[in-house]
Amino acid sequence: MLMAVINWAWCPVIITALAVVAFIYGWPIEAVVPSLVVIFGIGLVLAIIRAKKNELELLSTKLRQLAGYFNRRFMGNSSLSIFAIIDSLYSIDNPQVWDWARACGISQRIFDTWGNSFISRLESDFRTRKLSYYLQTYLNELWSINSHYHEFIEQFYEVAEKFKTPQEIIDQYNRFVLEYNAFAQSFRDAITELKTAARTEIEPPSVKFAREMPRAKRDTGQGDEKTP
Repeated sequence: MLMAVINWAWCPVIITALAVVAFIYGWPIEAVVPSLVVIFGIGLVLAIIRAKKNELELLSTKLRQLAGYFNRRFMGNSSLSIFAIIDSLYSIDNPQVWDWARACGISQRIFDTWGNSFISRLESDFRTRKLSYYLQTYLNELWSINSHYHEFIEQFYEVAEKFKTPQEIIDQYNRFVLEYNAFAQSFRDAITELKTAARTEIEPPSVKFAREMPRAKRDTGQGDEKTP
């Protein structure tokens, strides 16, 4: 409480004290006013700097929460990870799908390593109160991670449309889409706020939504081959 008073009230206190002293000793007003104006200007500049710093710290906290949520819900061993949904495609009797799923499994290990490293660095800078200084860098990296992640979502959608996919896998994917799109909207909102504070060149629409698959999926076999 005392620190808050010192940080915010020192300027009006000094101005008031100087004005009182000038009145008591009868100092000429033309000598006092410039000093009061200078003190007021310094206080105003410091208040703007402090407000900017507080805004960056708040946005840093939001970015940390978004990154943590993304890493916890959509990566690693989470059942909502797109990689977990891709793994379920092994139930489809098709070697082409298996080869693609295996390739995604290799990519997942690389992806998880990248994501864990990102979260570790972000949390370290947050604890040492350095995150606001690297806010734009971390925002760019989270955007890059999410953009690459979205590529796997698109690939799954194309594979699931091309090959006959069990309804339970489609339902699992659609549950993922609902939560992922909520995250994407939050990420867009955060970018909008960050554009003024961090001057990022990332545009909110560049965070793409996932496409939901129709529940009653058309009955197709591999390629254009029809099934009864």
